[in-house]
Amino acid sequence: MKKTIFVSFLGLLMLMAHSQDKPNNTPTPNYRAAAKFSPTNLAKLVHSTSVNPHWLKNGNRFWYQYKTTEGSKYYLVDADKRTKTELFDNEKMARWLTEITKDPYDAQHLPRFDFKFVKNETAIQFRVTSTEKVEVTEDEDEKTTVETDSTKTKKKPKKPKMENKVYHFEYQLGSNSLTLLDNKKKDKEDWKKWANIAPDSSIVLFSKHHNLYWMDKENFLKAVKNEKDTTIVENQWTTDGEEHYSYGGSSGRGETNESKIKEKDDRKSIYGLWSHDSKKFVFQKSDSRHIKDLWVINTTSDKRPTLETYKYHMPGEDEFYKYEMIVFDIPTKGMTKVALDTTKQQSIQVYREPIKNSDRDDDFKPALLLSKKGDIYFNTISRDRKKLDICVADMNTGEVKTLIEERFNTYIETRPLVLFNNETEMLHWAERDGWAHYYLYDTKGNLKNQITKGSFHVESAIGVDEKTRTLYFTAHGIPKDQDPYYEQLYKINLNGSGLKSLNPGDFSTNTSMADSNMFFVSNYSRVNTVPKSELRNSSGNVVMQLEEADLSQLMAAGYQFPEPFKMKADDGITDIYGVMYKPFDFDETLKYPLLQYVYPGPQTEAVNKSFSLGMDRLDRMAQVGFIVVTLGNRGGHPDRSKWYHNYGYGNLRDYGLADKRHVAEQLADAYNFIDIEKVGIYGHSGGGFMSTAAMLVYPDFFKAAVSSAGNHDNTIYNSWWSETHHGVQEEIDDNGNVKYKYMIDTNQSLAKNLKGKLMLITGDVDNNVHPGGTIRMAEALIKANKRFDFMLMPGQRHGFGNMTEYSFWLRADHFSKHLLGHEIEEVDITEMNRDTPKTKG
Repeated sequence: MKKTIFVSFLGLLMLMAHSQDKPNNTPTPNYRAAAKFSPTNLAKLVHSTSVNPHWLKNGNRFWYQYKTTEGSKYYLVDADKRTKTELFDNEKMARWLTEITKDPYDAQHLPRFDFKFVKNETAIQFRVTSTEKVEVTEDEDEKTTVETDSTKTKKKPKKPKMENKVYHFEYQLGSNSLTLLDNKKKDKEDWKKWANIAPDSSIVLFSKHHNLYWMDKENFLKAVKNEKDTTIVENQWTTDGEEHYSYGGSSGRGETNESKIKEKDDRKSIYGLWSHDSKKFVFQKSDSRHIKDLWVINTTSDKRPTLETYKYHMPGEDEFYKYEMIVFDIPTKGMTKVALDTTKQQSIQVYREPIKNSDRDDDFKPALLLSKKGDIYFNTISRDRKKLDICVADMNTGEVKTLIEERFNTYIETRPLVLFNNETEMLHWAERDGWAHYYLYDTKGNLKNQITKGSFHVESAIGVDEKTRTLYFTAHGIPKDQDPYYEQLYKINLNGSGLKSLNPGDFSTNTSMADSNMFFVSNYSRVNTVPKSELRNSSGNVVMQLEEADLSQLMAAGYQFPEPFKMKADDGITDIYGVMYKPFDFDETLKYPLLQYVYPGPQTEAVNKSFSLGMDRLDRMAQVGFIVVTLGNRGGHPDRSKWYHNYGYGNLRDYGLADKRHVAEQLADAYNFIDIEKVGIYGHSGGGFMSTAAMLVYPDFFKAAVSSAGNHDNTIYNSWWSETHHGVQEEIDDNGNVKYKYMIDTNQSLAKNLKGKLMLITGDVDNNVHPGGTIRMAEALIKANKRFDFMLMPGQRHGFGNMTEYSFWLRADHFSKHLLGHEIEEVDITEMNRDTPKTKG
């Protein structure tokens, strides 16, 4: 007996010795690598990755700024002449600025310019702020008198205010000198917060005390100079406005109850659309008085914690926003109501004229009605989002005519209406055959023909050439041998013939077209290629190569491109597209835990298609020691079929999880370095919701999760998102009253299923996804006697703001501990402190 025990004990010692000799095949957390590729450090390694053209009004010309490791340069491109020239010589500009301002400049370190083209676009003006201090020059009406003791004759000396000197320059393009115009700083533009200026600048509208006010140009110019000028004449137009049933003003979101009182007499903005002749103003008035309040408490902003109260409509609640549309006549100061049924629970959108690319840099961009003839084109969408009506209203009488009706059993999506051909024709975007396409109508509502057809998704109209009757549009999925999410530019005749790709290639593109539709800038890349930019014409021919991103420092730092992949969904049929991110010191002999970064949509999927600097949650997370993947799921991105996009309708909690799990298993089968026994999942907002759901629906598969700002309980999330993508049932009771029934599975109902390691994070003043959703999840876990981690981000809204970096390291710690077996015990987050200058006590 004793011998047997001795032999067994000896065998155990040998087994232990053997296990100690066996190399550990789990990576060690590499926090230094993750810190190396922080957003702050990346900004030093990568600069411009695309060309952002600023189109000019004369000819097919644009300017752009492009930054590389050699500094920034500014270019002027004339597409008609096929020329690209430097807007100015950097070395000469540096010399001129140094000579005039007495501050040192060199060609690689010029300030970031905010150009204004003048003199028929032959010259540019800009301002530069010097380090030199000068006395502040106050206008006469801004000066304040110094109170003196009546017994004294001398005033107390007043120390002059000082400010940095400003230089206002003009440079004539192609010249050999820089002209100093003056030393005036840019005028204060506080008026932009409240002034809605008519297109002809004759009148300015604003909101005050919940009502509509106006002032003429003369008085507005006084307000531009000094808002507190007591001689300004304001004119009250309406008298029936009240809080939550007002003419403009703020929604209350983000305001404390104290700030509301403090700012109650301030001028506030009013949004609406102007007729092109400036004689009419169309305003949508919303009645939310009956909508229930929601609150957050900001405990860190002021001396006393402050309460924020705002209206927030939750799914299934019978109350709903009531909308009115009012036309204000500027000359007569009359008002006309558009004939809308305010008892219907519906949303209203008035179509506006798109801003021309050549107008985007203008200081003054009035919001104009789509129609130049004064008609009001708008749409209404029912509460259940299944009924869309496109309508036109007579601006003078308020009478409404329905032009187009769309009906569907799931939610209906929209794109802006396009008017053309002297407003006799229009383009309507719809998914009525299961794919997004454009339809040609006359403006009386008669269908002429379907323009685009096929198993692909049309994204949006870019322009219409009326002479050649050509539509330019972006689309996804036309080449069947490419990733269907890649966006490219196409043209097609309005009769549906002549479909042609204008920037073909196995890339995703981002385009900007000249107002003439003759040329466009195409920025193209994949996640695993260097971004490039080129200029093409309307036939798709390359006019010139513009730029190639400078990734030299990034690559020298050890960066490696991620790897796109394609797998099958849980049905074994649907293609799922994803991207894999590896540690840059990847060792194929190791077994890496697998992390999934998720965002369920359905309005998007968190899968990059082009090279991006937004690597904080992906590339950087992989550096800690993980294989990180992002992938789509049925019910995700809208850029595929409507079947794919609406797959999760009615099952908003669970619809994407089977695909996430199934693809992870396929990846582990394909790659030996993936440890399928150590799968983690994380996400923010909808991703926070999805990552926790994954832990509870598949508790034996997903072993760890970090869920931030998650809408775990969609019954208290906003009605638009929940009712749109999950669905709400309209019912009529015995008395004929319309009721709405909303039933959805919540994460907390499955709290008892938790087996893995879960961390919940929320901001305490998140007024989008209320912290109550995370707190309810925590309550359910506590009642189920579960251990979990919980972090409250003080003073943070939905995006975590200046605590985003801190939240990254919380996530790194959590997965390092539970998937890599290495717990970080230091109190300091060394990686955050290491590069911070210690200049203050």
